[in-house]
Amino acid sequence: MWHLYVVRTPRRAELVKALETAGIGALIHYPIPPHLQEAYADLGQPKGTFPLSETLAETVLSLPMGPHLTPETVDQVAAVVRRTLAGG
Repeated sequence: MWHLYVVRTPRRAELVKALETAGIGALIHYPIPPHLQEAYADLGQPKGTFPLSETLAETVLSLPMGPHLTPETVDQVAAVVRRTLAGG
C-alpha cells in the first residue's frame, strides 16, 4: 500500500496555506536534502552539489492519502489543489 501522495509545485507555500485554511493537513517530509543535513556535513558537499535534490526539497509536498479518507475528503483535497494552482 502506498503511504505518501507527493506532488511538486513551485508554489508550495501558497498551497500549504490554502490546505491549512481548509483544515487539511499536508507535510513536507524531506525539507533538507541529505547532503545539506548536519549528519552528512563531514562529507563536504556544499549547496549546489546536487541541484535536483535541492529543488525537490523546496517544491514537494505530501498530501493526505489512505483508506481512512472518505471520497468527499479526497474531493475536497483535490478541489483545494486545483483552485490554488489553477492558471499557475
